[in-house]
Amino acid sequence: MTLTSLNLNLRNNSIGEKGAKNLGEGISKCVTLTSLNLNLNINSIGKNGAKYLGEGISKCVSLSSLNLDFFNNSIGEKGAKYLGKGISKCVILTSLNLNLMNNSIGKNGAKYLREGISKCVTLTSLNLNLNSNSIGENGAMYLGEEISKCITLNSLRLDLFSNSIGENGAKCLGKGISKCVTLASLNLNLWENNIGDDGAMYLGKGV
Repeated sequence: MTLTSLNLNLRNNSIGEKGAKNLGEGISKCVTLTSLNLNLNINSIGKNGAKYLGEGISKCVSLSSLNLDFFNNSIGEKGAKYLGKGISKCVILTSLNLNLMNNSIGKNGAKYLREGISKCVTLTSLNLNLNSNSIGENGAMYLGEEISKCITLNSLRLDLFSNSIGENGAKCLGKGISKCVTLASLNLNLWENNIGDDGAMYLGKGV
């Protein structure tokens, strides 16, 4: 079997790191994949499960579309590091959708994701959901730096609800977005971040 497209919806199935390991090993053998959609929302894969899945994804170097829904899996900053490392190998991606809502990745997790995504220089569509991850203003700075390098983007969605990015975080995001001169679609969800008047001003300058 030569798969080019794989869609797995395993939401809310009590999958832990052992199950994630088995999935990662299976995915690693699908080296001809161009599209991967993996929904593991509301499971318990943890940082080690993210590691196994990141390793599997790193073997799929022909991917042009990657959709990972890992909401509420307690992967933490190390799990984000492993996923970022896996994504960094998918250098011909044009579409990336990453949902890591409520995973406690923090500012360092955001940094690791930036390092991984920055290798995907052909991205035209980027959707990041990092709601409720305590990334703070430093995490927002890392994301802003990443976005500024995605110069081929025409669609960008950022969901950063409840991350305490503050005014400075908004400034960094605005600065990054201003570099995306080919954007045709922009969606920002920054509610409950205390950005204030000045933060809104910086975002306004970015768009």
